[in-house]
Amino acid sequence: MIRQAYEIAVQAHSKQRRKSGEPYILHPIEVARICAEEIGLGPTAVVAALLHDVVEDTDVSLDDIKKQFGDKICRLVDGLTKLDSSYNSENPQAENFKKVLSTLNSDVRVVLIKMADRLHNMRTLGSMKREKQLKIASETSYIYAPLAHRLGLYNIKSQLEDLGLKYTEPAVYNDIVSKIKETKEEQDAYIKDISDI
Repeated sequence: MIRQAYEIAVQAHSKQRRKSGEPYILHPIEVARICAEEIGLGPTAVVAALLHDVVEDTDVSLDDIKKQFGDKICRLVDGLTKLDSSYNSENPQAENFKKVLSTLNSDVRVVLIKMADRLHNMRTLGSMKREKQLKIASETSYIYAPLAHRLGLYNIKSQLEDLGLKYTEPAVYNDIVSKIKETKEEQDAYIKDISDI
């Protein structure tokens, strides 16, 4: 099923590019990888992750997905599509938070896949316009990082907070990064000195 989902996603996204110019298919592949390796989700979620943008962005319909993959995967993809399309750009944080939380009632995997989607989007946010970076980073800090914490995804929570800070407070972020680098160099030198003894 994973191979079949991959082939459908490759075909459906074949003419699309991301803002960075790279082929769009790299995004669902990376979301699926995050689901499997960093969150620990199984094959059903990986299939849904590969297909998470096809209904919204291509000619593939939910009926097509249901025929080829069954009800379970169709419900996951539908949940992801509805979650994406229900975002309110006028009142992004309070309303969007409610939408994400309401999805938890149907299948927590929808939120976990969305978390992987957001993490990859944050990792590749550099190619977006500054105003879009700020909007996405603020929403991530307000909605997704706290939710990752509540779900026990502490590594993802930390990455989302770090990446959010990188775009909302770049001077603070760069200062912290340089201090960590200095400390790391000092620690490495100290360890080397002790090792030589």
